[in-house]
Amino acid sequence: MNRIVLRSTPSFLRSACLAAAFCTALTISSSAQFKTLASFNGTNGSYPQYVSLVQGTDGNLYGTTVTGGSSRFGTVFRMSLGGAITSLYSFCAQGDTCPDGAYPYAGLLLGTDGVFYGTTWGFGLCSTDCGTVFKITMDGVLTTLHDFALTDGANPAGALTQGTNGDLYGTTEYGGSGNCTNLYVPGCGTIFKISPKQGFTTLHSFTGADGWNPNGGVIQGTDGNLYGTTAQGGAYSGGTIFRITPAGELTTLYNFCAQANCIDGQTPAAALMQATDGNFYGTTESGGIYTCYYGERTGTAFKITPTGTLTTIYNFCDGKFPTAPLIGATDGNLYGTTWEGGAGRYCSGLFTPGCGTVFKLAPMGVLTMLHYFCSEVDCADGGGLYGGLTQDTNGMFYGITIGGGTGEEGAVFRLNGGIGPFIAFVQPTAKVGKSAQILGQGLRGATAVTFNGVAAASFKVVSDTYMTAIVPSGATTGPVVVTTPSGTLTSSSTFRVTH
Repeated sequence: MNRIVLRSTPSFLRSACLAAAFCTALTISSSAQFKTLASFNGTNGSYPQYVSLVQGTDGNLYGTTVTGGSSRFGTVFRMSLGGAITSLYSFCAQGDTCPDGAYPYAGLLLGTDGVFYGTTWGFGLCSTDCGTVFKITMDGVLTTLHDFALTDGANPAGALTQGTNGDLYGTTEYGGSGNCTNLYVPGCGTIFKISPKQGFTTLHSFTGADGWNPNGGVIQGTDGNLYGTTAQGGAYSGGTIFRITPAGELTTLYNFCAQANCIDGQTPAAALMQATDGNFYGTTESGGIYTCYYGERTGTAFKITPTGTLTTIYNFCDGKFPTAPLIGATDGNLYGTTWEGGAGRYCSGLFTPGCGTVFKLAPMGVLTMLHYFCSEVDCADGGGLYGGLTQDTNGMFYGITIGGGTGEEGAVFRLNGGIGPFIAFVQPTAKVGKSAQILGQGLRGATAVTFNGVAAASFKVVSDTYMTAIVPSGATTGPVVVTTPSGTLTSSSTFRVTH
């Protein structure tokens, strides 16, 4: 059986600490409380990659590892907030040819039906190792929804998103009808959807000229369109930002490396996020104004308007290669990770100091470093972050490293920045008269729910971490507030009411 080669060296040297150079006066340090919660050891999974943890309706966190488990081809796991990991599924459990798929690079999506959805990068029924789309219950029952066949895409690496219409949307790194040369399989990558009624549809096959290798997935903007990035291709071969309608009409909003030496950024490998100001925010893995660590340009954070005006808001140097999506936290700041760099130890396979960082980025461009990985003996705190952060409704941040930890095969961590609890939504949009699904903490005993000040006449508390409420007549787009015996909890994002 063929095995893929991991995109990174997953083991880390046990060596002396060497501080990285600080390249900008806009970087400051923080004393946020960091704690390693769990380590992977092979049996419970190994080397999680492009994974951001997802909060379930039961209050636990869910994710994937790209290898490990009973067959060593990756897992789906559940973790309590205290750090207890339970393996829900080990891939390649259905035979040596792995018809259920293998190597789940991306994290999971919590669907409005309470089931998780995800992808595997490889295997499935495709003879050329193309990957799958699957759903899995909280009890670990897995169902394959689609086997990629190369012509309709191959090797999905980004997380799925669910549209307001209930359809699933995603991307594949390769495959499709385009003609790009790469080391894996033919094709430039695709954008696809899976509809409960219409099944699988390829919405777009990239050509190279409009980008290729869209490994970050897509998100749905408030205008109903999908937005995403390609890591390569475009007019200057530096990657692109695109918009695509649900019907499949694609528009390139920005071509990276439009400026000399790619100082506007290069290789946007992560998904975008849309903030409450209506703009999109993201990162590039390389490019920017700094030539740090042996002359490498080490990435940027940017803002782009829905019409395509891009502004660089930060150039990385203390911490390099931000490969994961930014998230907008309830304190109004952006939070993210870098794959390498920082003031931690050298890592094996990485020829520069530092094993990655967690940072906070204020809207005015001031960056605060929250943690340097491999700052503990033997990298017990983890090292190397392809994946991003998740802000749990308890207010704390959770993340996952590809290496380090006591098992040296990855770790899960928690970072407490002093932010209070809030509520979040499974899907932040619903029509009047329809149900809104609310995640939170301490919801049991809730006495009221309001939608932008309008009280919901009907709501149901399912558990201490999950409830539903019917969007009331007269409600408008705005925050949702839940009144509990301990006080009020306000939503982390705006709830959009449609009619």
